[in-house]
Amino acid sequence: MSALPHIDLSAIPEDQRDAVAALLRETVSLKEVVKRLEHLVAELNHVVHGKTSEKLDEDDRQLAFEDLETAVAEVEEQQDSQTSSDDAPRRKSSSAKRNRGNLPESLPRIERVVEPDSLVCPCGCGQMHKIGEDRTERLDIVPAQLRVIVTVRPKYACRACTDGVTQAPAPAALIEGGLPTEGAIAHVLVSKYADHLPLYRQSQMLARSGVTIDRGTLADWVGVAGFHLRPVVDRLAEHLKASTKLFMDETTAPVLDPG
Repeated sequence: MSALPHIDLSAIPEDQRDAVAALLRETVSLKEVVKRLEHLVAELNHVVHGKTSEKLDEDDRQLAFEDLETAVAEVEEQQDSQTSSDDAPRRKSSSAKRNRGNLPESLPRIERVVEPDSLVCPCGCGQMHKIGEDRTERLDIVPAQLRVIVTVRPKYACRACTDGVTQAPAPAALIEGGLPTEGAIAHVLVSKYADHLPLYRQSQMLARSGVTIDRGTLADWVGVAGFHLRPVVDRLAEHLKASTKLFMDETTAPVLDPG
């Protein structure tokens, strides 16, 4: 952090020195923030108006705007933290304004009622009565939860004879005797092809949850799923070939060995 400007605090009344020192620290902090924002704005101008701007797609442009918006939000939060809550109310998040009312009604709601410490009237006339309530909704995200499906097949036999044992057959599975459920395989496929998460990264994510699954094992799962999804792919191809127009991305990608 930059050094504080040299000011002789001895010339300032003692009861005002703390406030002046705090103001100086805030000034230095704001100068650093302004310098950072100027750097981000310069990068944004280069991305949008630079020589290579025409080569960027919309996703690349959005990344630049995301960095700028993140920096602005950090600055606003820093200003709030330096402002006493007694002197000024906290700002309302700009993201909250943009997303207000966008929480679907289908999402499960978990209500947490926060009661006052005491419902006894200060005047001593007894218990207070509820006259209303304030309700606020915030979005909560629970990370992907790993669980184990245990299939139990009881065995039954007659005590009076030895004609045999009765047991229900094992449920059908995409990978017979394998580790994953169909839901687990679908999650790996969606993460790889829709969310662009390579298998080695998925393996690392599973390891953080305490489940060690090698990338090669995940590749086997994807291969098995690909075989079983082949009829769906073939049917989709028939519909595409029946169309009068087809659109495709012909952007070339560099390779290590063109030969």
